[in-house]
Amino acid sequence: MAPSVDKRMGSPVLVTGAAGFIGHAVAHRLLDRGETVIGVDIVNDYYDPALKEARLATMLDRPGFAFHRIDIADAPAIASLVRDGGVRHAVHLAAQAGVRHSIDNPFAYEHSNLAGHLSILEACRHTADFGHLVYASSSSVYGDRPMGGEGFTEDDPALHPVSLYAATKRSCELMSESYAALYGFPQTGLRFFTVYGPWGRPDMAYFSFTRKIMNGEPIEVYGEGRMARDFTYIDDIVDGIIGALDHAPAAGEHRILNIGDSHPVGLMEMIETLETALGRTAEKIMRPMQPGDVTATYADISRLNALCGYKPKVMLAEGLGRFAAWYKGHYGEG
Repeated sequence: MAPSVDKRMGSPVLVTGAAGFIGHAVAHRLLDRGETVIGVDIVNDYYDPALKEARLATMLDRPGFAFHRIDIADAPAIASLVRDGGVRHAVHLAAQAGVRHSIDNPFAYEHSNLAGHLSILEACRHTADFGHLVYASSSSVYGDRPMGGEGFTEDDPALHPVSLYAATKRSCELMSESYAALYGFPQTGLRFFTVYGPWGRPDMAYFSFTRKIMNGEPIEVYGEGRMARDFTYIDDIVDGIIGALDHAPAAGEHRILNIGDSHPVGLMEMIETLETALGRTAEKIMRPMQPGDVTATYADISRLNALCGYKPKVMLAEGLGRFAAWYKGHYGEG
């Protein structure tokens, strides 16, 4: 039986990465149910800042939302925000994302992911009666392990990251493990599996493919199309995040949970589904796998399901159809 829902008793929820894809969606869901949200984001230029500003614009006038343009690695600023804002619960999603980008810009990952996570941990541990920290990890921590008949489970070893991005995410999990043991505040790390949907990240394959297909440009298909991903629609991801937030572990407990769709799809099938959604056919250039990529991801979500009833509802064809409609509307393309 799942534990009782954790009540926030009127205290605001801190959402870092609020201008990001997942953070924006989480903030909206919390606001929809009457929560007060303090959003934090530096709004950097890793990808088009105009998209981040557009996400923010959908929230700035909503009652209960306050936004602070702060670097999460600025520990004094984060500590002051948590203390002065009366924060007792946080959803920490801000990070430098992207496997391939970490090869060319490693120190961005040290700054945002390692120093940023540490500043959040420090702010939480200096807050009396801190309720629950939920933070973003990644399926990339599993490394390039072979995919058999069952999904990746939280007990599988995560000892061989094949990218710096994955290494920083695994490091954050270990940092949280130590802080939970040392300082006693509950924490949940969520290992995300390939999130997609409207307002998504332009560096993700489905988004970059869409842009090129709509512009009549060829797409580069890495791994010669033999990769598979556990594509998870944004609304389903938010269900899982809120479910985890609402069911805090015991004091001093740090848990890791997979959050995905549990139905991996081959890259070529994803491209065919996207072509159908866009009503166009892509010219494909086959390429070998790039450094840092993994062959397949596949989430075992039984623990999150047992915790809060998490069960993804949106299949890939429906989700990519919604994304295609959003893309054409947002960018004015028919």
